[in-house]
Amino acid sequence: MHAKLLVETTDPSEFEYIIEEKNNNTDPDVYIKGPYAMAKEKNKNQRIYCEKEMLTEVKRYNEQMINTKRALGELNHPTSADVDLERACHLVTELKPSKGNPNVYIGKSKVLSTPTGMIVRSLIRDGCSVGMSTRSLGKLVNEGGSDVSHVKNMRLVAIDCVADPSFGEAFVNGILESKQYVLNTFGEYEEAYHNLELGLSDLPRKDVETYIKQNILEFIEAIKIK
Repeated sequence: MHAKLLVETTDPSEFEYIIEEKNNNTDPDVYIKGPYAMAKEKNKNQRIYCEKEMLTEVKRYNEQMINTKRALGELNHPTSADVDLERACHLVTELKPSKGNPNVYIGKSKVLSTPTGMIVRSLIRDGCSVGMSTRSLGKLVNEGGSDVSHVKNMRLVAIDCVADPSFGEAFVNGILESKQYVLNTFGEYEEAYHNLELGLSDLPRKDVETYIKQNILEFIEAIKIK
């Protein structure tokens, strides 16, 4: 299945920051809590996520990532669908439907003591607003010529911490959504199409036919079900 890398934005003013003081010998734990995702309704990026798919993905993310303490998020969006441990700044500890609106998912994250996590801690302590932005794989479908896109075959990759969603959205979307990914039956993804496109865009003048054959074979091997 061909899929695009999608990022969604939220309003930092909707988040609350919790600093849990322990004692004089340890640093306090810092948490961020607020709306992390939304389904059924049109968001700021003119997208609508399927209610059923979002519920399924949140359940999977809870079981596979949050419950195993692997739900890491980065400081600002990267340009790939991988989570870079060196850039991890927070760990999502909760993600569940809001009591007031079940289509809105409220999340809670513990800010880490990593280098990027310390940046987030400093921003919060200095009174800065930060928010959360989802990073997902999915297919965009426009129905009836509408400017609203429906997201199909969604797979939640990560939830990243962003300082200025309204500005970052335009820049990040321009980079990330140009990449194509492939999902196999195990839910793994590879930048197969992106790598193929890069190779074909810079073909050498000599041995063009051989070069194309080699890249096509590498592409087919990359998307084989493992």
